Amino acid sequence: MGKIVAVTGNEACAEALRQINPDVCAAYPITPATDLMQRFAGFVNDGKVDTELVLVESEHSAMSACIGAAAAGGRVATATSSQGLALMWEMLYIAAGTRLPIIMPLVNRALSAPLNIHGDHSDGMGARDTGWIQMYSENAQEAYDNLIMAFRIAEHLEIRVPAMVCMDGFIVSHSIERVEYIDDADVKNFVGKFEAVNPLLDLDNPKSYGPLILTDLYHEYKRAQHEVMTKVPAVVLEVAAEFEKITGRKYGLFEEYRLDDAEIAIVVMSSAAGTTKDIIDQYRDKGVKVGLLKPRMFRPFPFEKVAKALQHVKAITVLDRADSYGGYGPLFSELTGAVMSMNSKPAMLNKIFGLGGRDYLPDQAEYVIDELIKVAETGKVEAIKEYIGVRE
Repeated sequence: MGKIVAVTGNEACAEALRQINPDVCAAYPITPATDLMQRFAGFVNDGKVDTELVLVESEHSAMSACIGAAAAGGRVATATSSQGLALMWEMLYIAAGTRLPIIMPLVNRALSAPLNIHGDHSDGMGARDTGWIQMYSENAQEAYDNLIMAFRIAEHLEIRVPAMVCMDGFIVSHSIERVEYIDDADVKNFVGKFEAVNPLLDLDNPKSYGPLILTDLYHEYKRAQHEVMTKVPAVVLEVAAEFEKITGRKYGLFEEYRLDDAEIAIVVMSSAAGTTKDIIDQYRDKGVKVGLLKPRMFRPFPFEKVAKALQHVKAITVLDRADSYGGYGPLFSELTGAVMSMNSKPAMLNKIFGLGGRDYLPDQAEYVIDELIKVAETGKVEAIKEYIGVRE
């Protein structure tokens, strides 16, 4: 039985890192992720971990140091947000393309300009095609659990790619919630001992990293990256099943909430799912058959399983906490790809919400459900994409 505590999302993730005890962490502070690595630095200072903490001059350098440490054969982690992730841009592709299982809590925050320190998903969505696994967390408990599972998933010998564990800035990272910690020994047994693959410090078996690959093999190399990512969902489910045995907490590629008999559905990630569930309960009490699908794993996106889970609904609204200017929201684009395989295609709507940390309120969820009811009845969609919670 683990210990039940009242902590923030950042505290919970720092505790997970303490329990895992990575070989190397490289970090540079940025709001709202600063508190996470600051707390972990306290564990290093107090001798509670053996981690080599590398304090660098920028996030680009932080990811560069992580790449070097991972290539040398270490278990490696860092954390960042927003502009920090943007500054890492070049190195994100290198970490993924070099197949280095670096783990990075990403405390989601809006990107400048204008300057904004609050939470939306524009940073994570901007990095969605870098080759990293992306897992999104509804609350502090899920962030803690996802971070522990991410080490097992990314370090799996058939995967070996880096992973981001995302949580909403301030809403989750700085809000105090009930979290159940796992015993230290159980965490250590669960993640296991790190197994280095082709480490640079194995001087008896020298290897080359980062060779120049031109038109002769680059295309095949990138296809191989995709093929590895297609193996991730099965590993996620395998790791989640083991995690359930020690915690009793069940996770999948996505969460289905009152979806079995739903006629209309909302698809939303992270903290906004909690508010939406409460409003769904209220509408269920009125006899409205509405459900929710909350993706946990955004990359790779489980198209076929999502399509199967939603195949019976008449209308779907996808809520995006990030925008693709001149196009539809990132999550909506993934969902439209998923429903293409359905024999009977539901009506699809896209709502952009909560940019720059704007509160997602119950009345917005009510608006979404009321519109879905009308669309399901009439089959008519007035506007596919709409911004909600906007001041006119």
